[in-house]
Amino acid sequence: MANTKHTENPEEPSSSQEHQDSHESRKPTGSTGKADNTRAAKRPSPMEVLRQARGQLAELTGMEAESVTSFEQTEEGWALEVEVLELERVPDTMSLMASYQVELDSDGQLTGYRRVRRYERGRSDARRPGGR
Repeated sequence: MANTKHTENPEEPSSSQEHQDSHESRKPTGSTGKADNTRAAKRPSPMEVLRQARGQLAELTGMEAESVTSFEQTEEGWALEVEVLELERVPDTMSLMASYQVELDSDGQLTGYRRVRRYERGRSDARRPGGR
């Protein structure tokens, strides 16, 4: 039977060499490392983030997003406000809508959401005193 292990040096590495190798494999990649460059190159575009947010919210809540009314990049990733149909009624102007604040990380993965407003489709926002 042939020896399938190829070794150029039959001596086992010293324990200090093993310690150094295992220590190096645990080092985090710095901000100038190749992993960060690859990650930056794979960062999703704003349109990809919007699609991912809508899809992930629908999967979690069971409600399809009708529109995205707010979208911004934050230090942690992305923040969106998404309008969904919560309860369909007849006539359509009486259907219940909701606004959800959705947070995503820099890779476009949903990290949290919450309903911030619920309203009838046919209702507009009340005007603020002194506002336009």
